[in-house]
Amino acid sequence: MSLRIVRLANFVTPSSGGLRTALDELGRGYLAAGHEPVLVTPGERESDRLTLQGRVITLPGPALPGTGGYRVLADRGRLRRLLEEIGPDRLEVSDRTTLRWTGEWARRARVPAVMVSHETAHGVLRTWGVPARPAALTADRLNRLSAWAYTRIVCTTEWAEREFVRIGARNVVRAPLGVDLIRYRPQRRRPALRARYAPGADVMLLLCSRLSVEKRPALALDTLAELRARGVRAALVVAGDGPLRGGLERRARGLDVRFLGHVPDREEVAALQATADVCLAPGPAETFGLSALEALACGTPVVASATSALPEVVGDAGAAAEDTPAAFADAVARLLARPEGHRRAEARARAELFGWDRSVAAFLAAHDAPVRSARAPGPSGAEVPA
Repeated sequence: MSLRIVRLANFVTPSSGGLRTALDELGRGYLAAGHEPVLVTPGERESDRLTLQGRVITLPGPALPGTGGYRVLADRGRLRRLLEEIGPDRLEVSDRTTLRWTGEWARRARVPAVMVSHETAHGVLRTWGVPARPAALTADRLNRLSAWAYTRIVCTTEWAEREFVRIGARNVVRAPLGVDLIRYRPQRRRPALRARYAPGADVMLLLCSRLSVEKRPALALDTLAELRARGVRAALVVAGDGPLRGGLERRARGLDVRFLGHVPDREEVAALQATADVCLAPGPAETFGLSALEALACGTPVVASATSALPEVVGDAGAAAEDTPAAFADAVARLLARPEGHRRAEARARAELFGWDRSVAAFLAAHDAPVRSARAPGPSGAEVPA
């Protein structure tokens, strides 16, 4: 039985990282399994096209100030009319705030609906400075509303699942995300990149991240400064852009840091990840962290915030650290103390547990949708004629 699975997502831009990758890979997997995926996202102007992840519709949406280009599907009437026009068999929503009303729409339309928890409400609120108790109370209230509105809540990690378990939600399932093990592999390593971006350094650190407040990118700079103060000849390469970039560049003066901005070529990103000695993931509310998983697939260990979900993902192939420069520097030192061949092989082996086929099957199971085959062939994101 083929199902029309309509997916809604906010906070997606042409330079988005993990969420855009996940939407693309899942759409390709749904299509390969014989279903009809339709993705609806906000953009500057309206468009409707067919791609290798299925039909992709863009509706005009306002940009959120201070977010570096994130947009939202703010016109409820327009989106409601589109949903009624498309007639979904299943609804999948990747936004826990502004799109929660679609769960109620789906209930009235008798369409089974899934909300994907790409982050924790509590973690996001804490990242934005909300004190612990008000953040917990607000998160619990929001999560009760979500659990009531949707048929199922899909969490990508046990870490994300905990806040729903805390409120007694019984419609929560877990479905991991995945990594492209062909694009991201140790053989992408390029000594020429190291010579270009970290000349004279003994240790090349890499931060692949959106430069926004919730990602805490300044901690990567402070970790570099701490390592340099300890006598480690380290350099940091920053691949990513965002609203904090100007301030970070000023903060990095006097440090060996290269800001590359957004790197659109995924092959180039893979080469950077394979070339680095250690990748840093300082976001305290990071959930599955596709960038970290891509680094592992490239054979590069990861130091992640101990308050995030990433320790659950990276396992022994990385290190968890408290959110201080000294703790992150200690974790980097522990990883570098392991024989290089061992740490790189361990990182790759960990990533091999997370193929996209497994992820697609878990998401389709959450939709009660049959799985017939694996992912579609061809380069991610390529378009096909309408």
